[in-house]
Amino acid sequence: MNAIEVDSLVIAYGAGRPAVDGLSLSVRHGSFFGLLGPNGAGKSSFISCIGGLVRPSSGTVRVLGLDAVTDRAVVARRLGIVPQSLALYGDLSVRENLRFFAGLYGVRGASLAGRITAALDLAQLTDRAGSRVSTLSGGMARRLNLAVALLHDPEVIICDEPTTGVDPQSRLHLFDALRRLHAEGRTVIYTTHYMEEVEALCHDVAIVDRGKLVALGPLQELLASHGLEGPEPTKSQSFTVVAPAEVDPAGIVLLLKRAGIPSEGVTPVRATLEDVFMARTGRALRDGEPCRPN
Repeated sequence: MNAIEVDSLVIAYGAGRPAVDGLSLSVRHGSFFGLLGPNGAGKSSFISCIGGLVRPSSGTVRVLGLDAVTDRAVVARRLGIVPQSLALYGDLSVRENLRFFAGLYGVRGASLAGRITAALDLAQLTDRAGSRVSTLSGGMARRLNLAVALLHDPEVIICDEPTTGVDPQSRLHLFDALRRLHAEGRTVIYTTHYMEEVEALCHDVAIVDRGKLVALGPLQELLASHGLEGPEPTKSQSFTVVAPAEVDPAGIVLLLKRAGIPSEGVTPVRATLEDVFMARTGRALRDGEPCRPN
């Protein structure tokens, strides 16, 4: 069973182009899945639909075999969402925030203290448990935002741009925490504008543009399909020569030698995820998604 199954999903907020337009994809159970797209690609609408916050105009979304609309309450107990905007109460302490959200998730009784202790440890905020959230740094608040989403021990975790505005140390801590959670068997869906984050974390990648799926597959297969695989060049000075795929690197070395140009070798340049992304979506600037009605 896949963790997420999306079939012909359409999400429209009125007249005009749908935010999500016939999207179909699957997320393997236990996958670390990267979701990429320009502004207005439909990522936020897609995530909101998985979480039951937006109803599909047509099509279906299933989470762990459950319908995201008709089984919304059950899905919510098995899904953890780390929103892009901080979902915390600044006037409450770190511990008070955790107790409040634990109650919303139905975590009570004997397990409550243990879950809060584990959340404080995950966020590395044990020594700040009594501090108001408004006094935390951006990195601390982001770590707490992640910990809140994990209070009910969800099987699927969705992170919507979780490193926006954080310092490098906090970003690495978030990476380590997500890797540990994934190693424990959880499915992680990660959306970001930072290509290097997806390359560092994700095994499978989907790229959406204008509400449609434009690329899907294992990260290494997407990179290989865009350019030749190989180690990064290690020369002190390098030049880029664009040549047809059938050209033998040894032939380039020979031509350079005949021209009196010394070289240490010719190494095919490995494609990056940004290369794939730009090739599939183009370079035009994008506006955000359509405003949703109140």
